[in-house]
Amino acid sequence: MKYQKGVLQNRQTTVGIFTRLADSMVILASSVWLALYFMDSTNAANYLAALIAMMSFYAICELQHFYVSWRTTPFRMEAWRLTLNWLLAFLVASSADSMLDFDMFSSIWHQLTWFVATWCVLLLYRRLLKALLHTARGYGYNTRKVAIVGSGRLGQELAKRIKTSPWMGFNIVGHYDIFEYVDSEHTDSTAHVLGDLEQLVSDAKDGIIDRVYIALPVTKQSYTSKLVNDLADTTCSVMYLPDVFTFELLHARSDNLGGLPVISIYSSPMDGSNRILKRAFDLVVGSLILLLISVPMLVIAFAVKVTSKGPVFFKQNRYGIDGQAIKVWKFRSMNVMENGDKVTQAKKGDNRLTPIGGFLRSTSLDELPQFINVIQGSMSIVGPRPHAVAHNEEYRKLINGYMLRHLVKPGITGWAQINGWRGETDTLDKMEKRIEFDLDYIRNWSVFFDAKIVFLTIFKGFIDKNAY
Repeated sequence: MKYQKGVLQNRQTTVGIFTRLADSMVILASSVWLALYFMDSTNAANYLAALIAMMSFYAICELQHFYVSWRTTPFRMEAWRLTLNWLLAFLVASSADSMLDFDMFSSIWHQLTWFVATWCVLLLYRRLLKALLHTARGYGYNTRKVAIVGSGRLGQELAKRIKTSPWMGFNIVGHYDIFEYVDSEHTDSTAHVLGDLEQLVSDAKDGIIDRVYIALPVTKQSYTSKLVNDLADTTCSVMYLPDVFTFELLHARSDNLGGLPVISIYSSPMDGSNRILKRAFDLVVGSLILLLISVPMLVIAFAVKVTSKGPVFFKQNRYGIDGQAIKVWKFRSMNVMENGDKVTQAKKGDNRLTPIGGFLRSTSLDELPQFINVIQGSMSIVGPRPHAVAHNEEYRKLINGYMLRHLVKPGITGWAQINGWRGETDTLDKMEKRIEFDLDYIRNWSVFFDAKIVFLTIFKGFIDKNAY
């Protein structure tokens, strides 16, 4: 097969062309409205910032591949990306207006009015367009007849998604499968199998099918290759679903490398804007919390100093993001400070504890200094709890995927902790459950998820019977 530059191309749709024009008209119209009612409408310079905003928005949307078919995407995702794109375009226009002295915005209020008004109209017309298309599809217009190749787990999952999302406008004709699987135990009773792959090609040629989704397991690659060649003699659109169930994916996403399609198996959610959002959340919330706990920290520091000999703080070696070594701050709760190749977990009645050490550990108060780590940037408020280096080296050999928890910064609190998996892990299954929740957090990360965990920590994350 001859290599083609840009193997992955974005599909241009009628709706995409319309939204390009509509977006430009909305931005220009809102600018004219602002000039007519709040500014000097005869000053041409007032419209230059609007022109810059329109061109910036268009360029950003094209770079972000925003003008593609949104048929299979929920509106909330479209709205979120539109909001970010418009915010960037607005910042570009505002900066240009300030640097070039266009004076389109005589006050911050005018700027915010223009931003919010334009944003609302952009969202509103897109929501109305989406509703119109959904209604039309409900009456049988703008629909597609879909065939699913494969009746296994992947094919059934695809059918489930389509059936629970009628707004896509997809009508499932049925499943087709490899002839040896038709009418066999391989197929699920809920999968309506119409025939084998030869029957699929025949039905496609007869115009029964508009779109084919190939959802065969990766072990049947030879069948997939032949089917793709056979479907080239039809007018069907052909889509290929990677067999994601072959791997235990972690924050998987599609990408491209020089135009070649790439699917990540394991990747961190902390890249691009997500990294900025996460850091901003840590700095804002962390600074507020540090301000609130400053007096209690002074009291604890005094209590540690007067009840036992030794320093107030203990800095232990831990693994941070990407497995990099970091120093984690804690109030000293033991008479010994283990930080070598072997670290013994604290147990109930541990004689190494200081007079107030048990109380500090069971209430998590010994971890308050870790907000210093958060401000420094080596830790996050929410994330997998950092383990001692010695424990990491032990458990990475025993638990598959253990080191994947280091794709994000370690946290003061985490999804595992509020679900009861904090404190002593005296058995392997306890550590496995903790890692399971850690990876679930990475897989489903969002700023809102972080906020939820912080809120739940107030009620669930401080005191635990397994923390000694």
